[in-house]
Amino acid sequence: MAGEMNERRQLILKLVIQEFIETSTPVASELLVRKYGLNVSSATIRNELSALEELGLLTHWHTSAGRVPTDAGYRYYVETLMDRTPLSATEQRTIRHQFYQVRSELDQWIQLAGAVLARTAQNASVVTPPRAYQARYKHLELIAIHEAMVLLVLVLHDGTIRQQSFTIESARSQEDLSRSAGKINERCHDAPSGRIEDLLQHEQASATPLFDDFEQHVLDLVIKAMRQLEDQLNNQIYSDGLIEMLNQPEFAQVARVRQVIEMLQGGKGLGSLIPRVLASNGVQVVIGGEHSRDEMREYSVVLSRYGIADEVVGVLGVIGPTRMAYPRTISTVRYISTVMSDLLGDLYGGETSRT
Repeated sequence: MAGEMNERRQLILKLVIQEFIETSTPVASELLVRKYGLNVSSATIRNELSALEELGLLTHWHTSAGRVPTDAGYRYYVETLMDRTPLSATEQRTIRHQFYQVRSELDQWIQLAGAVLARTAQNASVVTPPRAYQARYKHLELIAIHEAMVLLVLVLHDGTIRQQSFTIESARSQEDLSRSAGKINERCHDAPSGRIEDLLQHEQASATPLFDDFEQHVLDLVIKAMRQLEDQLNNQIYSDGLIEMLNQPEFAQVARVRQVIEMLQGGKGLGSLIPRVLASNGVQVVIGGEHSRDEMREYSVVLSRYGIADEVVGVLGVIGPTRMAYPRTISTVRYISTVMSDLLGDLYGGETSRT
């Protein structure tokens, strides 16, 4: 195709795609000549548009209508013609400031990433929490509520706080509870759930355990709370931006609206893409008919891996109609993945995943 795609055809294809992305209206030769001051006649532009259609890069909806891009046209544009411009310095500073305002909890980062992606790219966003996420213990407090009740306050390394009250058979003073919490804090600081589980099993099998039965019960509650959090984070797909997406003219029909809601709520159609993105580097763009699932063939998805290489990685990105503002969307996805990787690198240490 490279030999058939001379400089003029590349320019015309680029202009048609940019115009169609902006207006969602088929692009006619007269508009190209008038708006962009092309130094050729409308007849010459029509001939070039016909050639681009023969190459499978453009098509038309009606005999007298202008041209619109095909999936192949979008692909050629993304790989060859698209201007690769990063987000402005002001936008980058604003986004980083938003993230550093909510440094306390991982789930807040994920929700913020979805909101910023949707607002900046003006389409729906999807974010999966870092896979292989391991909760890490930071601190524990045991507080006497009354004689038979204790409040457990567990603080994890990422700032997550879990509280749970439980009954005890015999009363313990606050001094005893604080002493037990101190013993557990000393042995479990910065430990993942698996290491605490190993410690508990060792204690239960030991003839001279370090922890008494009460403290072993507390350890069991801690493990369960950490495991529950891990399960929640590793099996969720967050989405945002439904309103932004439905503002696109492609969603004027009720059936299309219903389809996209089902897709975003259940992650339908994205399941096969996530492992592919986790195993790859850089931003991945899947356009229309390139999807393996029929219900995805009217959509484009721009996804990127983020996180710490070989440890905890997630996927974030944008989904929208194939008539997507690819340059801005790709720049947005790339930048947010960098911010999220930096945050996780600060939290866990290790080499961050770069796009």
